[in-house]
Parts: sequence; structure tokens; C-alpha cells
Amino acid sequence: MIITPTFVILLILVFVLVWLFTNTIDKRKWLTFLISIVLTPIAYFYVLYPVINIFSSYHHEKYFKTEAWKETPRLRFEMLNNIMDDSLLIGKTKPEVKAILGASEWYGWDDTMKANSPEKWNYNLGFKPGAFNNMQECIELEFNSNTVKTVSQYQLEKTFE
Repeated sequence: MIITPTFVILLILVFVLVWLFTNTIDKRKWLTFLISIVLTPIAYFYVLYPVINIFSSYHHEKYFKTEAWKETPRLRFEMLNNIMDDSLLIGKTKPEVKAILGASEWYGWDDTMKANSPEKWNYNLGFKPGAFNNMQECIELEFNSNTVKTVSQYQLEKTFE
């Protein structure tokens, strides 16, 4: 675990809250101090930390790896920033993209053709981590002259029936 200023501040805050709570039970300072020292890590890791993770949209980021992309689709969202920021796919041909990402999961809609176009490949990234999130993350690769010209991210609303 990395000790950051935010972590220290939150730990102190939890300690103060536990101290105030235990102080209402018993007025002996040495006993409330010992109980607070013991209960602070438990309260932090089993109460505060899960609540923070539920309501925040923070997610870990991973470097792109072809094997992980193909074998564990649930990690795709974590590799998205590496793909987008480093423009890993721009300029790649269709066979290269197929070797890197696998076959397209579906083709994107093209208004000029009024049909799905084989020049727009789409891949599902899953759901962004966090509570109350019903938006499915996807990326679309648009080809021009058999090479990737743009990579864009978009969201689809997923309804659970």
C-alpha cells in the first residue's frame, strides 16, 4: 500500500470519529485510545474504503496487452486510456487490428449507406466501475483505405430486464 496525504488524512479522520464514539462509551482516556487504535484500521478498510469505492468512478489503468484483451474482456476498460492516449491503433491495417484486438464484435452504423459498415469496427469494453452505472463503454475504429483513421469511445445505455 502506498501512503499518500489523502490516505493519512482519511485515517486521521476515521481515528477521530472512532475516538469520539468510544469516548461516549467509556471516559477512561487510555482505554478509549487503545480501542481507537485497534478499531481505526478496521473501520477504515471495512467501512469507509468500500463506501468510497462504491460511489467513486476511479478505476485502475493497465497497459494494453493483446493477450489480456482477448482472454479477459473485463480488463478492456482498464486498457482504454493506453489505447486512446498513445494512439496505438492509428495507421494499423485491418489484418493488424484483427491480430491485435481480434475480430470486430459488430459493425458501426453508417448513415450514408443506411446500413452497418464493414469500415467501422466496434468492440465492447464493459461497464465503467462504480455504483449506479448502466452505461456500457465501447470503442469504434473507423477505417479509410484499409487503415485505422480514428478511434472513438462512446457509451450505450444498458437496460436490465
